[in-house]
Amino acid sequence: MSIAPMSSPSLAPWQQTLRRLALAVLAAVLSLGLVACDGGSAKAPPVIDPEAMAVIERQTEGLLTAKARLGDLAALVNDRNWVFARNLIHGPLQEVGREMLYINQRLLPADRAEANARANRLKDAFAELDEAARLQDGDRLRKDYIAVASAFGTYLEVIPAEALSAAEANLAAAAEGPSGLVPIAEGESLPIEAPAAG
Repeated sequence: MSIAPMSSPSLAPWQQTLRRLALAVLAAVLSLGLVACDGGSAKAPPVIDPEAMAVIERQTEGLLTAKARLGDLAALVNDRNWVFARNLIHGPLQEVGREMLYINQRLLPADRAEANARANRLKDAFAELDEAARLQDGDRLRKDYIAVASAFGTYLEVIPAEALSAAEANLAAAAEGPSGLVPIAEGESLPIEAPAAG
């Protein structure tokens, strides 16, 4: 038993033209609909949310404070003061690693790999400097100090400019001291009352 194929009735030329026109209109409507729903190919660049930026700013203040201590470290390196150089590295400068970790976690995902690499270079430079101080190797200590200072500057380049400038402004304001207070002149003293016996 064989089934005969269905034959389509032949369409009149005006019907074929109408059919083509309807398909063209349908294709145009679908194309415009897809383009309109696309939302545009130019997306806004990702931004760090304000809460994360505030954390970056606070941690950057700590980094800048530590960077300011590099002058003290340089003096200790030049004096070949092994013990105090190591104390400075393990004391006030020890927080640098933690501060960089907090900053790196809040950077944009695209920037984190480079920030982590730069942070690791700085931590490695600190470790080499500490080892040079432990070994009391003056030449190596000077060379490793230069590596620390360079790695510090390189790491600061990954911090968003907004956070870096705000941190610098906050530190400058803190250095000026609280407003409205009158400094005590040299040689003056504040009256101290004895506690009431009771």
